[in-house]
Amino acid sequence: MDIAITRASPEDAAEIIALMKIIGSESDNLSFDGNGIPVTVDEEAEFLKSIGHSRNEAFFVARRDSKIIGTAHYTAFTKKRMAHRGEFGICVRKSECGRGVGSMLLGEILSFAKDVARSQIVSLEVRSDNIAAIKLYEKFGFEKIGRFKGFFKINGEFIDFDIMQKFI
Repeated sequence: MDIAITRASPEDAAEIIALMKIIGSESDNLSFDGNGIPVTVDEEAEFLKSIGHSRNEAFFVARRDSKIIGTAHYTAFTKKRMAHRGEFGICVRKSECGRGVGSMLLGEILSFAKDVARSQIVSLEVRSDNIAAIKLYEKFGFEKIGRFKGFFKINGEFIDFDIMQKFI
């Protein structure tokens, strides 16, 4: 598989924003829709620059033939009583789903969480009916610890999410 996972750089900002519009239009599993994320290219570039060497936060991109096809963002909590934990989100183009991209991104997230952020627990929220994503997380040892009823509201409908975690 010719996929490379790297930390995102400010130069990736425009491509990331464009990709979020595509992915947002392909799925109702994310916190944004086809309008993408509500930031400008300059704001995204500044964000990526600000976390470029962070030990608590990282943004990764998956590339196939130099084109970004997925992203993953990890944030470790910094408050003293929560500093042992972190959380993440992953986005992958629909055309790339089921091809190992999510696994590669998740592996990178877990390595960063353990080796750089020194987190002990990693958590996530996933739409309760997103079976493919739940299976991916379970494959990596995540366990469901609860359900957040009405986590999203889309077109007047409440959508439940599972809360999952893994000790690393």
